[in-house]
Amino acid sequence: MIFKGRYGVLFSFFATFVICSFLVRSGLLLLSLPKTQFGFISILELYSLGFCYDCAVALLMVCIFNLYLLLLPSKWSNSKGHKMITYTWLFLLLLISFFSFFAEITFWQEFESRFNFIAVDYLIYTYEVINNINESYPLPLLITGVIALVLVVIWIFFKKKVFREAFDDQMPFRKRLTISGCLLFLTILFPLLLSNSIAENSTNRYQNELAKAGIFSFFAAFKNNELNYNDFYALLDKDTAYRFIRDELKENNSRFLKAGHSIKREVNNPGPVYKPNVIMITVESLSADFMKHFGNTQGLMPVVDSLADEGMLFTNMYATGTRTVRGMEALTLSAPPTPGSSIVRRQGNENLNTVGHIFEQQGYHRTFYYGGDGYFDNMNEYFGSNGFGITDRGRNLKMGDSYHTKRTIITDKQVHFENAWGISDEDLFDAVLRGSDLQYKTGKPFYDFVMTTSNHRPFTYPSGEIPQASGSGRDGAVRYTDYAIGKFIEHLKLKPWYKNTVVIIVADHCASSAGKNEIDISKYHIPCVILNLPKRGPQQIIQMCSQIDLYPTLFSLLGWTYQSNLYGKNVLDVQYRPRAIFGTYQKLAYLSQDSLVILGPQQRIETFIYDKNKNEQRPASLSAVTVNKAIANYQTAYDLFKSGGMHQ
Repeated sequence: MIFKGRYGVLFSFFATFVICSFLVRSGLLLLSLPKTQFGFISILELYSLGFCYDCAVALLMVCIFNLYLLLLPSKWSNSKGHKMITYTWLFLLLLISFFSFFAEITFWQEFESRFNFIAVDYLIYTYEVINNINESYPLPLLITGVIALVLVVIWIFFKKKVFREAFDDQMPFRKRLTISGCLLFLTILFPLLLSNSIAENSTNRYQNELAKAGIFSFFAAFKNNELNYNDFYALLDKDTAYRFIRDELKENNSRFLKAGHSIKREVNNPGPVYKPNVIMITVESLSADFMKHFGNTQGLMPVVDSLADEGMLFTNMYATGTRTVRGMEALTLSAPPTPGSSIVRRQGNENLNTVGHIFEQQGYHRTFYYGGDGYFDNMNEYFGSNGFGITDRGRNLKMGDSYHTKRTIITDKQVHFENAWGISDEDLFDAVLRGSDLQYKTGKPFYDFVMTTSNHRPFTYPSGEIPQASGSGRDGAVRYTDYAIGKFIEHLKLKPWYKNTVVIIVADHCASSAGKNEIDISKYHIPCVILNLPKRGPQQIIQMCSQIDLYPTLFSLLGWTYQSNLYGKNVLDVQYRPRAIFGTYQKLAYLSQDSLVILGPQQRIETFIYDKNKNEQRPASLSAVTVNKAIANYQTAYDLFKSGGMHQ
């Protein structure tokens, strides 16, 4: 029996890990059943492939102990030192395993996915993550529970006499070499044969994610946190790629400033020129379906719904990604999402030709407001090195920040409520009002990029502001954010500079991106409202568009002439051709009318017809032109960033 003798503890842990992984997978499967359908073959496939991933992880976890058992002399098998090493090793591995299983479940509740690049990023920001977990879950109870589970497993091993037989065994070296050699061979073989992409062959995203293993997925994401587009994705000849993207970006009122591998152009918008203050409220995790305008019947956002009737409402806008830094990338750079990490988090992202730089050229102050610590996700470094002043909570500092703009700390006295992610939206908006008052006194217009945090787990907010209790869930946080926006607008209207101030309310991304499909288009649908535009009444923009189109459209309404390196288009232009771009950290999508192209690693190209009413993607052949446009958007965006073409 493999569970007896010198290797008994190792194989018993191996079996325990695989069984627990099976139970976690089964639990996640039950959670997914209301959201999608699984056939018998699909379930069989996900369990079979999942077993392989689980074995690969278990083999890696026991690798060092396997070598130790091979080299340990038989005469030391029953020594106190060996016993102490065995107990300690087992305790630590069980502790890591059970904590990872718990983390997988909580991660699935938030993202409906196995560990991915988000989990990798979160390792860097331990303060926010640990405090978020502590505020969302009874952490002392959970730690006690995990330790109790570890002790129960060890007790079972004692009852089954696993330890006694392991310590008493006098296995000869040749037999040890055979067992350890086989285990080492499998430990090396599994990672060579397995990759996360093997689990991504189904059109059912839930099936793909359930087949994976959390720890395996974590290290796969760590390895692929930045992907070289030129190495992994479908390519066009460089000249051809730029020809396609320049054709897509050309407009009657613009001219390209350079030939060849460039999209830099001068845009001349007709009409009177306005230079109002601009305050953009970027709302954390705001899905379109939270609003009555998009079918919600719960009355979650009465304020924003009312404001949408007064201003310009984009009814068919899509986010480019599923994380805040992707929304920031889209709203500042107006560029397609490149594979891997957002440009906000990458090296070489300073002095870019951002939307903020265009405001600078028009004579504006620029400030980034964030209710948490801007060191998170490299926000301060990105905005600061691109000319924005910083106003944030400042509880932590990031070593190595090199920006030289002014940083204003929101002090304890100015904070009435705070959780793991930051101060309440009310406190943040108060900081915006204070900062804007100061900027107004300088006589220059100002542009504020405001990033909220209240609509984020643990969903806590000041008590007494809305009927729903703090910490009761997403709906309460959405209601509170709506209330805070309403209060901000009320205070704003009292300011002497309000009449000359445009307010934008837009989402960074949706509350959930998970769906049956790898890229579920309905989970990228976001609201966007522009208020107090000069000489404009209420209006709805029904054309399909992207986050990256927001500022080119605004600049046209303000009559600005400016140099543009933006991929966004003026949605109001008569030549505008509706399209949207979005992606995950690996998959890149391009939607033109109902034609959907999805690009993936290994030069994979998938094409579909998208039925918006049913939110269905039907595999279909598309024209080469449509596919080439999709490739051109992402290939040239990656090339421009890497080659310096996005810089000022």
